[in-house]
Order: sequence, then structure tokens, then C-alpha cells
Amino acid sequence: MKAILSAALVVGLCGLAGAQGGKADPVGTWNCEYEIGGQKRMSTMTIEKDGDKLTGTMSWPDQKAEKLKDLKLKASTLTFSAVRKFMDNEFPLDFTLTIDGDKFKGKAASDFGGNKQEFDIEGKREKKGK
Repeated sequence: MKAILSAALVVGLCGLAGAQGGKADPVGTWNCEYEIGGQKRMSTMTIEKDGDKLTGTMSWPDQKAEKLKDLKLKASTLTFSAVRKFMDNEFPLDFTLTIDGDKFKGKAASDFGGNKQEFDIEGKREKKGK
């Protein structure tokens, strides 16, 4: 279960990144990587902008297009939450990512079995037109 929660947290973090000209730009598709239980995991996060509001989804190999909630961008820090569903369980994840150009690094956190756990996550933005 720890591995599942860790994976979910990390994946959620991958979806936020991108800074240009000193101002972070999270819009785009991000390929996220994290490690849980010594195993490399991956997810994809897509962030869009509708007027002044950010929206997005996170996808894992076994869970597609989970909506991101409470997306907020302050300078280069992106925060949001998502729910990772795995084996009939739901794990709420809180992400804090720091965007630097077309890359991000950050952490995901969740309460698992009464214990708060954090996981590192990194991501790269897909190039447009590819």
C-alpha cells in the first residue's frame, strides 16, 4: 500500500512545471517520473488555461484523466490535489511543484494509514508539435 500511495503522489507532482522569462508557465503536457519501493513509475499530467483559471488532469497507466483540484500558481510554485485510485482504494494526494522552464521538481504528500508520507517527483514538458 505504501508503494501505491507513493506512486500516486509522485505522479500527481509531475503535471506541474514550466517557467519562461521569470514567470512560470505550467500549461502543457508533462511526463512525470517518481520512485516507489525502488521501482520507477511514470505518469502524464496535462495543464490548460481557461482565461485566468488553470485546469488539468493526471493519468497513470491504470487510471486515465483524473481531474486536478485547487490548481494554484504563485511565481514558480504550482500546487494542486488529485485522487489516486488503486485496487479499490482512493488516496488523496497534495502536490507542490517548482517549475523551472520545461522541467519541474517537487513533492507529493498523502495520509496513508494514519501516517503522512511524502514523495519526490520530477517532470519534463513535452515539446509542442511532437
